[in-house]
Parts: sequence; structure tokens; C-alpha cells
Amino acid sequence: MSFGETPITLVGNLTDDPELKFTEGGAALAKFTIAVTPRTFDRTSNAWKDGTTAFYRCAAWRTLAEHVADSLKKGSRVVANGRMRQHDWTTDQNEKRSMLAVEIDDIGASVRFTTVTINAKPTPGPGGNDAWATANGRAGASTDAEPPF
Repeated sequence: MSFGETPITLVGNLTDDPELKFTEGGAALAKFTIAVTPRTFDRTSNAWKDGTTAFYRCAAWRTLAEHVADSLKKGSRVVANGRMRQHDWTTDQNEKRSMLAVEIDDIGASVRFTTVTINAKPTPGPGGNDAWATANGRAGASTDAEPPF
């Protein structure tokens, strides 16, 4: 993240299935909206009250975009980290417009109210080995060793 960017964490639900597109250069782009509704407990009525829902337009790029499209769907509860970005443009009628959107750096399904199954896609380490599949990340190391954390 660069200096001066506005970091944001969103916890909410996808309003629709992510829309996956590819740029002319072949980069994957997933666009989706996260609805965030604050809840507070009203002691007077002894009940939870929903606040005003905010809708955040989001974009994820490259491999993350493909994983979002493959893993998430309308209604999925997610926790997303990213950066607020302002987009400015001029319409065909020469009107200036702008909008805020969140460029997502990381996103995952929330397990607060449900369970999920993780289907890991291992990233090969040095020499083509999966660093997590070997003790301390060393190929051929004893699997009886303590983990590095």
C-alpha cells in the first residue's frame, strides 16, 4: 500500500455473483458489491436493530479475481481488505462524474455464521516443492521437526 491511500476492511455480504472479465492484455478482473449493515443492540426493546446498509463497489485483479469468481457467490458473507479509490470521468454530455470503489487486496469467506471448505492451490517453492508440505520449508527435511512458528 502506498502512502496516502485509505485502507478499509469490509465485513458484509455479496449482493450478486462476482462478474469476471478479462482486459485486452489478459488480466482477470472481478467486479462485485459488498453490502455492509451495522447492527446494534437496543437495550430498551431488548432486540437487535439494523442500521443503514452501505453498498461498496469492489474490484479484484488477476489470480485473486479468478479465485473470487470461483469461490464466492451472491449472499456469501466475506471479510475483505483493500483500498478506497476515487474514479473520475467525463460523460459523453461533458458532465464530470466520480465514484468511490474498493480495490480488494485480500478477501475470504467469513466463518462466523457458517463453515467453509478450503481447497488450497499450492504455490511451488524453490525447486518446485510446496514449502508448506516440507518441514521448515526445506525439501527432504524431517517431518518430525517442530513447525517454524
